[in-house]
Amino acid sequence: MTGNNQTLILEFLLLGLPIPSEYHLLFYALFLAMYLTIILGNLLIIVLVRLDSHLHMPMYLFLSNLSFSDLCFSSVTMPKLLQNMQSQVPSISYAGCLTQLYFFMVFGDMESFLLVVMAYDRYVAICFPLHYTTIMSTKFCASLVLLLWMLTTTHALLHTLLIARLSFCEKNVILHFFCDISALLKLSCSDIYVNELMIYILGGLIIIIPFLLIVMSYVRIFFSILKFPSIQDIYKVFSTCGSHLSVVTLFYGTIFGIYLCPSGNNSTVKEIAMAMMYTVVTPMLNPFIYSLRNRDMKRALIRVICTKKISL
Repeated sequence: MTGNNQTLILEFLLLGLPIPSEYHLLFYALFLAMYLTIILGNLLIIVLVRLDSHLHMPMYLFLSNLSFSDLCFSSVTMPKLLQNMQSQVPSISYAGCLTQLYFFMVFGDMESFLLVVMAYDRYVAICFPLHYTTIMSTKFCASLVLLLWMLTTTHALLHTLLIARLSFCEKNVILHFFCDISALLKLSCSDIYVNELMIYILGGLIIIIPFLLIVMSYVRIFFSILKFPSIQDIYKVFSTCGSHLSVVTLFYGTIFGIYLCPSGNNSTVKEIAMAMMYTVVTPMLNPFIYSLRNRDMKRALIRVICTKKISL
């Protein structure tokens, strides 16, 4: 971090959320309400899956992990954002920045992977219903989830170590509301070729390939339902897959909006707005999507409430 023409960077300033002072209190209340909604909504799903035996199935094992990932994903950025909105100097330490980057990538990658395995779960359930319990066994699903956590932590650690080896000069202002890897690379005065190469290579593995696998799963599902004899069976399939498709659209739509849409003079503002979508809005909406569009979740909620009333 030091050199002849370099200054030791001990902290960064997070100035990526330009809110006029007269609206600070309003936006603070808004973000606080959204974060509390994320916590309560995702905790509700985790608790329901844990308490209700009818939800002890692969689909809901993955869903509870997705809720945990969403909860942690937002918790990586939102508390610091809320703290900085009440601070005169919206800063984060160098170590805190790298820590935030690491966990942001862990839980962001995990969401991408979980959406893939949830699509695969629906594919097996619809296309191979007689073999579903054999293929999606408890041991297989638990091993798959463990493997995903190992992959995400390894990938995040690699990028964090590559960032840690860089030197940062006098500029310490990050034009974002969290320590985004692209914003950190812009501040570095070291050679970032290796970092960018790893982003392009591994970014394709983490984002593009999972998205293509999801598309392939739903293409196979679509051709399978064309063989169904009744409209009622087709409607049942769409109602089963609707929640997952909605979440996939929200998650990948915002990510592709950042990287595929042409950037203009307001590219930084666009990136911040898109980042707010997939770090805050998507984790907040996911519990509503899965609870309002899923009969099993609604029935489980009723059963848990009724059981608690009887026990009281």
